[in-house]
Amino acid sequence: NWAAEIRRFTPEIHDVLVVGTQEERRKLIEGAGENDVLVTSYDLLKRDIAFYNKIPFYTEILDEAQYIKNPAAKQSQAVRSISADRRVALTGTPVENRLSELWSIMDFLNPGYLGTAGSFRQRFSVGIERYRDRAKLEQLKGLVKPFILRRLKSDPTVVADLPEKVESKEFCPLTSE
Repeated sequence: NWAAEIRRFTPEIHDVLVVGTQEERRKLIEGAGENDVLVTSYDLLKRDIAFYNKIPFYTEILDEAQYIKNPAAKQSQAVRSISADRRVALTGTPVENRLSELWSIMDFLNPGYLGTAGSFRQRFSVGIERYRDRAKLEQLKGLVKPFILRRLKSDPTVVADLPEKVESKEFCPLTSE
């Protein structure tokens, strides 16, 4: 989808979709200097991280950044190991279950800004999640707000961009198996 969007809205940008066998992907990654944008998946990035780590990038952009909510996961570690001057994270769900997920995304963007995972847990997570501490919640909001651009579905400009909801009921008979 990203490759199609790049071609549609910025046809002057040279992009490459990094897919194929490992050898084909290696060649595409090693030829990164010939392109403006490399597009890949979290899974392929994790597999190919040794190739990516040889290249300094201007910007690293994550879509569906909730996939790095567990900082100990291999794909999170791979994403964080990329050498990039700038980082951007896009997600519709920065927090699904715990504030540590927000910490993980913010730590990708601005390493150390919210402290270590342990200090963040003591400073914010315990009070907010366990005791519903409004003061700590407001303090955390104040720290992250400057880095978050958020659109709400209730915003008239967002609603205008959304297509009409389409529902399709599909029936399929099931066998006893």
